[in-house]
Amino acid sequence: MNEIIDIAFSRVNISLSILFALLLLYWILTTVSGIDFDFDMDVDVDVDVDADVDMDTDFDARTNIDVNDVSNTEVRKEDVVRRRGKLNFFQIFLIYFNFVGLPFMFTLTFWVLFWWALTMTGTYLTGSYDTTFGFIFFFGAIFPALFLTKIFTTPFKSFFKNFNSDGETSLELLGRVGILNTAISEDKIATLEVTIEGSPIKVYVKSKNGKHILANTQVEIVNQTTDKKIYLIKPYYN
Repeated sequence: MNEIIDIAFSRVNISLSILFALLLLYWILTTVSGIDFDFDMDVDVDVDVDADVDMDTDFDARTNIDVNDVSNTEVRKEDVVRRRGKLNFFQIFLIYFNFVGLPFMFTLTFWVLFWWALTMTGTYLTGSYDTTFGFIFFFGAIFPALFLTKIFTTPFKSFFKNFNSDGETSLELLGRVGILNTAISEDKIATLEVTIEGSPIKVYVKSKNGKHILANTQVEIVNQTTDKKIYLIKPYYN
């Protein structure tokens, strides 16, 4: 056991070991204890894009950003594929190795796991975990780990596709009540957390009629946008 620890925290393997440990800690804290790493940051975003992402609109959002919002976000194919023209290398890379169509942290975790395991195995068998030669295994394992990640994560794509398309609908979010943490008006978008069967669910929301809604207002989800990506809310009165 001591030998494994020495190898894991050797000169070659220490960076991957720390990264993998942080990823494990992330999954333990967010999955088991349900801790929500909320940075509570207010961000104003003004975007007018018609290029690399599938958008042709003015997007003005003021929202709270937290680790779960970012890391569990699924990168969708339509968000990285251009409307016209060929795919660039980075887009092909994301799609081929399943960083598209699956939650980012899910794919990243398995990539780091395989990268770490291959590097550990290679340096252990050759005794090079504390030498410059060991970095050949460190860098050489990057692409084999990517291919292993693709093979392992591919079966999960259908699961996450069905979960994302039907999961929130089956929970019947319409009519749910929550506290709006950020003031919104017109087309501004925010996140709203509602509790369903004891589990917190975060969704993107905006004012139903574009009317101003103050922060810390109790609101009700009353409808969805036509693309079913954003929920419409209004103040809730008992």
